[in-house]
Amino acid sequence: MEKVINSYETLFIVDVEGGEEAIKASVTKFTDIIAKNAEIVEVADWGKRRLAYPIDDKPEGYYTVVTFKSEPEFPAELERLYNIDESIMRSMVIRLEYEAVAKAEPAPAEEAAVEEAPVAEAPAADAE
Repeated sequence: MEKVINSYETLFIVDVEGGEEAIKASVTKFTDIIAKNAEIVEVADWGKRRLAYPIDDKPEGYYTVVTFKSEPEFPAELERLYNIDESIMRSMVIRLEYEAVAKAEPAPAEEAAVEEAPVAEAPAADAE
């Protein structure tokens, strides 16, 4: 029987009170766990941001979003691990309705072509 592989996205917020080293350690820990149990498509570090509302009287958190492909059993285990770790303030795992693919970076040649494109001048208004 064929293995079922679904696309998922997880967002987790790390407590920033531990300092930069603790943040980096928590992010690395969870991205490594995901990498061992799934295929990572993309990791987006959103960085330190102000929370919409305080969580445990803390106004800021470090946001990380990971898009991955795995078997259906892994997301439940990942959520369990998030709940055990005290450095994780909030987390969420969702199943994507579409196939997850990495976003393509624009090629340097394409960026240069866009910058060199001449700007069209506005037509001169006829004076009456």
